[in-house]
Amino acid sequence: MQVNVEDKSSVKKILHIEVPEANVTNELDAAYKQLKKTAKVKGFRPGKIPRSVLERMFKKDVQSDVAARLIQDSLIEAIKEKDLNLVGRPQVDPPELKEEGPYIFDALVEIKPELDAIDYNGLSLTKTMYKVSDKEINAQIEMFRKNLAQLKPVAEKRSAQEGDFVIIDYEGLKDGKPFEETKKTENFTMKIGGRAISQEFDAEIVGMNPGETKDFTIRFSENITRKELANLEIAFQVKLNEIKEEVLPDADDELAKKLGNFKSIDELKEKIVQNVQQGYDKRIEQELNEQIFNALISQQEFEVPDIMVEYELDSIIGEMERVFAYQNLSLEQLGQSKEMLAEKYRDTAVKQVKRHIILGKLIEQEGLKLTDEELEEGYQRMAESVNQPVEGIKSYYKENQDNLEFFKHALLEKKAIRLIIDNSKVEEINPEETENVQSE
Repeated sequence: MQVNVEDKSSVKKILHIEVPEANVTNELDAAYKQLKKTAKVKGFRPGKIPRSVLERMFKKDVQSDVAARLIQDSLIEAIKEKDLNLVGRPQVDPPELKEEGPYIFDALVEIKPELDAIDYNGLSLTKTMYKVSDKEINAQIEMFRKNLAQLKPVAEKRSAQEGDFVIIDYEGLKDGKPFEETKKTENFTMKIGGRAISQEFDAEIVGMNPGETKDFTIRFSENITRKELANLEIAFQVKLNEIKEEVLPDADDELAKKLGNFKSIDELKEKIVQNVQQGYDKRIEQELNEQIFNALISQQEFEVPDIMVEYELDSIIGEMERVFAYQNLSLEQLGQSKEMLAEKYRDTAVKQVKRHIILGKLIEQEGLKLTDEELEEGYQRMAESVNQPVEGIKSYYKENQDNLEFFKHALLEKKAIRLIIDNSKVEEINPEETENVQSE
């Protein structure tokens, strides 16, 4: 077998493969011999059908099957012979197989780029030490209070003002006739300033008293949130039934108990700190990783295989679709398509692929292995992140070996990053110092 490699790029090759005529003849003979045992042709006993009859009836199918087998076997041999580290599947447009002469075909393949040794010692990294502030804790508590707020009638006798909740009856006429988008509605609750209908509508309610009826006309702008009202002139009649105010519960132990399995407000605050700090820890990790890979990628230029970029793009877009679906949204509803997202996130995908390639090189370079203890810790962290028992996580991966290998490799990548950080010069700074640097 003859194999010639044509370089299209450092990661893209065309294999020109010529399978000898003898191999083609042998494969065809074997195929017809096997077919002779199983074929059923009227007028012939099983196993006694002449090859000429088989060729007349099954030639196209036999040649197609033999061509596929020759391509598969010769590609395996060629890749091994040329010591190519393939990613993805070879692309072949199979030519028609002829009974005489060699079988010649081309295969487009992509290979992993060859990198020089990774120099990861002594990188200068900045670690911003984000910490949860009292302001953030209080903001979370305030949000919980608002979620549990109750609407109660205002104590004093007064007119409606900004921030009040009001209960109204209203109807809006278009050209003097009822209009579906502003049809007669009774006991509608809205917050003045909340722009349930529009900012202009809210402004008309300010100053009204309970029991009062008011007529007014609004010419809606083109930029209104409710697009069905854009550029329309609507004549409203509104009756104010009641004014209510939002009453928030006190930030005390009772509030904490209403929010879940908390015995006190202090216990709730501890949980808030824990959750917010977890987010900060992830941010710290991401910022360190960004610095690490910016430094390592700049050490050497290398191309990345298209197929790896496509895999990464599929992963990114798939995750976005899952997030949207959880919110009962589709790409179409958001004015997006897979093609638009692929264009937008292609550079991100290329960068991610480069990170995986660099980490793979470092894992190989340093001979990193995963210990049983590290795998067990990985299972435990995964179980905690998805709030599932660790045995369930283990069982899942035991039944899904491909996913298990992917999981192990992800843990190895984390180990490689830890190795880089341990051998870097890490300066810890406060967030204020980061802001000062950015503002300079």
